[in-house]
Amino acid sequence: MSERDRQEHMGTSHPGVPRPVETPHPGVTQAVETPHPGGTQPVETPQATPEGPPPTGHAARTRSAASRAAAVWHYLEQRSSDDKHEDKHEGETAGDDKHEGEAVKKEIVWKAAHAARVSAQAVAVLSTDASAPAADSRCARNASASAAQAAQMGRLHDGADELSTAACQAAVEASRAAADAAGTGALGEDETLNARSDEAEAAAVAAAERAGWMRPGRHVPPVPTGMRSPELLSMMHL
Repeated sequence: MSERDRQEHMGTSHPGVPRPVETPHPGVTQAVETPHPGGTQPVETPQATPEGPPPTGHAARTRSAASRAAAVWHYLEQRSSDDKHEDKHEGETAGDDKHEGEAVKKEIVWKAAHAARVSAQAVAVLSTDASAPAADSRCARNASASAAQAAQMGRLHDGADELSTAACQAAVEASRAAADAAGTGALGEDETLNARSDEAEAAAVAAAERAGWMRPGRHVPPVPTGMRSPELLSMMHL
């Protein structure tokens, strides 16, 4: 069985949302990673919002979901940088509340970065064989699950306002639809479930745009996938 045909169904941090394999990290969760001679390899994600018709098909949805996750991460990084810049101009405010707030913001950005990295891993192992819908549907499922995790971080950062809450919910729905399409009995070949997943992904992109996490046509920088070894890939069933 090839590396691409061994993606597994992972846990959930939200009802119905699969979650990538993780290990403990002080204060936050972290992907399982081990050194690999090849080192960290960035994955080029497509534009945050591809122009033209919505993406269809497992591979297209994988890349679209990875773009959503990457866009949220970069959005949060930019907002964090802006906040630090404002603090310098306004002067430092001492107190435990300030330090606690900074720690929370760092954790939110870190978790979004982790989600973007895992979704990029799903893009990296996409099958080049058009006759491998089961493997590609699992890649789409995993990328969408990570994008939902990133959306949850975007919602936390934005204070759970109306637009961020709607974008997070749309991401969760896209993840559920992708999981259904890749599930036992469908294996990526049920046209009805695939069509629903395509629609849910398009809705998630539109909601992310309305929340300000994505901008049509804006290029998203490459996301590093992290260092992986054959043993790690076997453990994660990738």
